[in-house]
Amino acid sequence: MTLRDKGEKRDRIAAEIRRQLGTAAMTRFLHALPAFRAEKDIPDRFRDLLDRLDGMESGMVGGGRQ
Repeated sequence: MTLRDKGEKRDRIAAEIRRQLGTAAMTRFLHALPAFRAEKDIPDRFRDLLDRLDGMESGMVGGGRQ
């Protein structure tokens, strides 16, 4: 396997991982995990930071915290 073949394989694998992570099923799964859910009673300064992060993420991938 040449270096070019390895690079192309790496690119294909990376694209497949990105595709799978972006699916609706993966989003539902991740939102069901406790580690991906913010507590309701977090301090306002942390809620503001999470909201800012959501705004940045929505500009990149179109998602947001729910």
